[in-house]
Amino acid sequence: MVIESGLTNFSAYSPDVLGCAATGKTIDKTVASFRSALAFHFQGINEDGDELPIPRGLRYWLDSGEISDADVLAFVEVEIRALA
Repeated sequence: MVIESGLTNFSAYSPDVLGCAATGKTIDKTVASFRSALAFHFQGINEDGDELPIPRGLRYWLDSGEISDADVLAFVEVEIRALA
């Protein structure tokens, strides 16, 4: 999860999970919101019979130049448990 600071809130996304993002007034609320968004997003992927994205890891994304540690407030690893 990548967390960025906006003018009045924070935003979170994962470059490994296209189309999934969340916002919040605090970092804690943003992390919680993104966890919920990921669960909902992954449930939809699962229901559609598609495969979940394979995480590439922070180093991959920094080395690719698609995200820059200079522009990012925080990187947070999120544990994803298997869907029941």
